[in-house]
Amino acid sequence: MKFNKAFIPYGGYHSTPFARWNGSLKAENSVVLTADTARRWFVEKQIDPTVLDFIYYGITTAQPLSFYSHVYSSAVILDRKKNIPGMQVNQVCATSCTTMGLAASDVENGAYETVYALSGDRCSSTPLLVVPTPNNGSVATENIVTDNFKRDPSPDAGLAMFETAEAVAKEAGITRQECDDTALLRYEQYLDATANERAFQKRYMFPVRIKEKKQIKQIDADEGIAVRTKESLAAYKTVVEGGVLTSGTQCHPADGSCGVIVTTKEKAQELSAGSAITVQVISYGAVRVAPGRMASAPVPALTRSLKDAGLRVGDLKQIKTHNPFIVNDIYLGKQMGIEQKYINNYGSPMVFGHPQAPTAGRAIIELIEALAVQGGGYGAFTGCAAGDIGASLIVKVS
Repeated sequence: MKFNKAFIPYGGYHSTPFARWNGSLKAENSVVLTADTARRWFVEKQIDPTVLDFIYYGITTAQPLSFYSHVYSSAVILDRKKNIPGMQVNQVCATSCTTMGLAASDVENGAYETVYALSGDRCSSTPLLVVPTPNNGSVATENIVTDNFKRDPSPDAGLAMFETAEAVAKEAGITRQECDDTALLRYEQYLDATANERAFQKRYMFPVRIKEKKQIKQIDADEGIAVRTKESLAAYKTVVEGGVLTSGTQCHPADGSCGVIVTTKEKAQELSAGSAITVQVISYGAVRVAPGRMASAPVPALTRSLKDAGLRVGDLKQIKTHNPFIVNDIYLGKQMGIEQKYINNYGSPMVFGHPQAPTAGRAIIELIEALAVQGGGYGAFTGCAAGDIGASLIVKVS
């Protein structure tokens, strides 16, 4: 879908640091923590939250209060000074990309002037789904995160998620060496974001505050980042014999949240705190590929959003991806003729972690800031989601 009227205020977004699962956020309710953090962000940015007309809340892993996460979070953020409608969204890894696409659509068609795309998830302390089976008096259980990592939900695929990446790698002729080399590049790109006392990350990252032993602990930076070197990557064993993936060339589950305001051009200028930078949402597209080929989905997703925008790959100044497996990025580069050094500058989920719903949102926020650093231009996010789905969003920074 092409947009002409949807804009993001420059600086009208935040991402928390991401904490590796079973780290500092393992005991926190993600709905409560996400709403409280967003409320503090509005206060610090001196943005009146009553400007919001609608909220999308992205969440994929159930928590207490998640039944009405959108209602709860809007009440906390607006301090009940205004009641706004909302909706909960779950498209697994693509969730926050899709909440922004939905928000842009609302602004484009005039349904709402200012929409908040908020997402938060906790992969730690994984919820256990227990369902009674009345016919035989027993119960069925599912570990919501780990059980689903072990299967691609396409009913006719019969593959674990990593096996979908192995299948794509085999078909595309991707080697173990390519995977290791590209994973090392991704780690080095992340280090660029932490240079000069994390100057790049401080452009958008907002701290999390939690109670720990009756004191307030503030988390300012990502937690649990694994160091990657050429030697360490080479030392990993492949997940399956004859495969190309190792634990060093895929992402780790994490905990975190993000939020993005989408509004009209006039309101975006008003909320940009005097900045002359404009951020326009250009297009959004979602696709589904063949069963068991999840890692290939970012390619047709990006192709669709480019077509809707009337752009070519060569028009893009920055590209960000969700790369649960490094195969995703290598396949994208091979199929679309993109050098790996132009993908995921300043970091990617493979390095900073994957809390499900907010993952794409953080990548898009980093995309905006990367474009701002280099003086503007078009940029795209593209990534897969469980069930062989891909979603892509294109922005223009001026």
